[in-house]
Amino acid sequence: MDLQKLTGYIRRASEDFGMIGKGDRIAVGVSGGKDSLSLLMGLKKMSAFFPAEYGLEAITVSLGLKGEDYLPAERVCEQWGIPYGIVRTDIGEIVFESRREKNPCSLCSKMRKAALNKEAVRKGCNKVAYGHNRDDVIQTFFLSMFYEGRISTFSPVTYLDREKLYVIRPLVYAPESEILGFIRRNGIGVVESACPANGRTKREEIKDLIKDYRSVYKNFDAKVFGAIKRSRIDGWEREETDG
Repeated sequence: MDLQKLTGYIRRASEDFGMIGKGDRIAVGVSGGKDSLSLLMGLKKMSAFFPAEYGLEAITVSLGLKGEDYLPAERVCEQWGIPYGIVRTDIGEIVFESRREKNPCSLCSKMRKAALNKEAVRKGCNKVAYGHNRDDVIQTFFLSMFYEGRISTFSPVTYLDREKLYVIRPLVYAPESEILGFIRRNGIGVVESACPANGRTKREEIKDLIKDYRSVYKNFDAKVFGAIKRSRIDGWEREETDG
């Protein structure tokens, strides 16, 4: 996948779900991984021709974990001329040492999002963009079904009443494999995860399950994604076409 195709995915999602309006200032949550960096570059590229003018801020929430190195994210932001800031927290210590969470992902995610939202508001942003891709949509669907007993996944657009912020996910149409191909094809360095739980989560179990299903059922991802859109759950009712 090239930058033009990546931007196409982002533009389609933005238009289908009304993600971006004139004068928006969007805080992009940048972990430094393939998804957040691809989203950041795609949004920057799209800002040159999108009908509604908007601005960007790149924000990384540091968990305070040993081995964190956000230099690759800093380099991308410098190269693309995007304001970049790091919010230093002790989330890692709280989750893994103080509370010793057996399932740390949920608490960690809530605390990271809270820190990101607070910084976004401080910087005058009215929207926060997450780098969730199409695979994440499908995985969350199965996580909700198997572990919570409900048919659900996250919305393309969510309004946070307390913070007065919109959360947007412009990569929901982009398959993870194509994002990875974009990163590799362009030789873009990514931030390696320093999380102690990396690779040992419920989401990883679901990824393995989906991998097995793909080997049995043709076009598995497209069919599940299409079913999610046609089910009109969690804000997906604004969708008009399959992809």
